[in-house]
Amino acid sequence: PFALERRAPSAPTRHAAPRHAMAATVESDEAIDSQDIFYVCKKILESLKEKLQKQEEITQDIVNELTFPEKLADEEIMTPVDMRGVGQEVDDVEELVSKLGTKGAAEAFIKAKEYFDANKDGEADDERPKEMTAAEWKQVLAEEEDMLEGEEEDMLEDEEESVGDDEEGEEEAEAAE
Repeated sequence: PFALERRAPSAPTRHAAPRHAMAATVESDEAIDSQDIFYVCKKILESLKEKLQKQEEITQDIVNELTFPEKLADEEIMTPVDMRGVGQEVDDVEELVSKLGTKGAAEAFIKAKEYFDANKDGEADDERPKEMTAAEWKQVLAEEEDMLEGEEEDMLEDEEESVGDDEEGEEEAEAAE
């Protein structure tokens, strides 16, 4: 599929392909059941596992620390999880928390880590996503954001060109579309 070919082999997230390309290939991605990799802080994931076992409260802050690397020290280890293990489609962490609550979201990330570790696809170790530091993950996210912004700008420019200049008349705009 087009979106899978466009992803870099080391791309760590499902958002590596442009949103418009992903939307066009949802059916083929589901047919292939491709990985849905996301990175979380390993230390916080382990801490969440302990909190759940002890039936301690899971706060929004700890879920944010798990998933958003901005406040993490650069040397923190980020570990890959496969969101297919969650058992339902979600677009982002906020949606996951709104659907499942903070405890459910924590449990979902633990399931996603277990699913990744189980390697149900039988993928060779050297081809699997690897752990990385928070600094490396922040860099990947920044590059991805730049790529998406650039594509959104290109799409807006294309849209403006196809609509035409309103001052030249509605008829020209309709012809250009």
